[in-house]
Amino acid sequence: MMLSSHTRKPRRLTTALLPLLLLAGAALAQSSDIQPVESIAAVVDDNVILRSDLERAIANIRAQYADRPNMLPPPAVLERQVLERLILQRLELDRATAAGITATDADIDNAMNSIAQQNRLSLPQLLERVAKDGLSPAEFRANLRDEIISQKLQQSFAQSRINVSEAEVDAALANAANTAVRQYHLAHILISIPDNASADQVQAAVQKAEGIKNQIERGTFTFAAAAVRYSNSPNALEGGDLGWRGANEIPPAFSTAIQQMQPGQVIGPIRGASGFQLLQLVDARDQAPAAGEKVTQYSAREILIRVDADTSDDAAKAKIDAIAAQLASGGDFAKLARENSDDQATRLRGGDLGWFSADSNGAALGMQVAALADGQTSAPFKTDEGWAIVQRSGSREIAAGNDALRGQIRETIGRRKMEEEWSRFLREMRSEAYVDIRDAQGHSTRPELPQTAPETPTRPPSTDPRLGDPTSRF
Repeated sequence: MMLSSHTRKPRRLTTALLPLLLLAGAALAQSSDIQPVESIAAVVDDNVILRSDLERAIANIRAQYADRPNMLPPPAVLERQVLERLILQRLELDRATAAGITATDADIDNAMNSIAQQNRLSLPQLLERVAKDGLSPAEFRANLRDEIISQKLQQSFAQSRINVSEAEVDAALANAANTAVRQYHLAHILISIPDNASADQVQAAVQKAEGIKNQIERGTFTFAAAAVRYSNSPNALEGGDLGWRGANEIPPAFSTAIQQMQPGQVIGPIRGASGFQLLQLVDARDQAPAAGEKVTQYSAREILIRVDADTSDDAAKAKIDAIAAQLASGGDFAKLARENSDDQATRLRGGDLGWFSADSNGAALGMQVAALADGQTSAPFKTDEGWAIVQRSGSREIAAGNDALRGQIRETIGRRKMEEEWSRFLREMRSEAYVDIRDAQGHSTRPELPQTAPETPTRPPSTDPRLGDPTSRF
């Protein structure tokens, strides 16, 4: 079981600016955009990542570590880490495109305004700040678009695969009642192993993890520096930081051990689904008793297309997709809700749901609206009644009653489950993709197939002239 900051929650664009700049400017070239021949860093299915994109992303990360360059790994390791991030980003965007997920200009405008407000900047000040990092307004919007699309993909994924039972909520609520809520600030280092790893591969991973732990204990590296240098996790370049988590957000395989740890302590290697992990408790804190907590309420609009005796699932999906396309073209949500929504209770109000907690309108809608930023619109998603789109307009904190607290606990458990499933999904997506990493001269690093047993291509060769000889891909 893997702890991963990459999916600790579908990312909200209002919470930070700098993470968006780490890979800023790394625009990924698609095979349909014919450009002059340029050195290629990797072929990802039918797309390419250019060497210039990779070098720009690496330069941006070096700029972030300008005051602590010793934390960065050797150049070859850093290049591999950054390239893997770009590969996963490309695969996520391709998967989202195939699912019809898009980001509208309104989505991007709302995200820019939210980031500016969160960082206490005006919009011109925000653009001036990103310009200092070498990013034009158009490039910044392109990066935000990709981030929003990735977020919407995670929302759709969560809706289709994540379920939290009432029994799980009951158990978590019983543990929290009348006691201070303990939170843990965690960091990790992952030494990955392939699926169906051999005994030798497992042993090598264990020895590597133990060697890293020894270096940390001897003071050769801090935990964060070792994570940047050695971890195979998507959050390696953030020093393996997992942030603050409650017990319900920690996989059961780790939670018992963490509760016995002291700040600064490192445990492991611990075997998980992705490999072996070292885990550090950075700090711990207590919050007020659960009964006195605040919970979040949301204001949103919904468009619902019911599946019933007169409307098949395919027909409802086609209709909601058509509405999503109109929204993507600048259509007014309230107007489209009044014209199309099958929710008679909200239709005349333009789909307005009023203020509600995450679980009060069904788990599917609650998961979607909790993952959105204010002003954002979801991709189409399946509910118990049919297919829907939701647009979040606001959020607020109120004192928690029992029902609201149950909703908050359900959301917390859902985020932890989402993290585990999303990590598994990323591994599967990466292993199934065609990825050809090129060296600095543009030569393929994939092992050549035996000449006596050529394979039949599984897809037509790309006609993109940037890829050189297309038969070299198989």
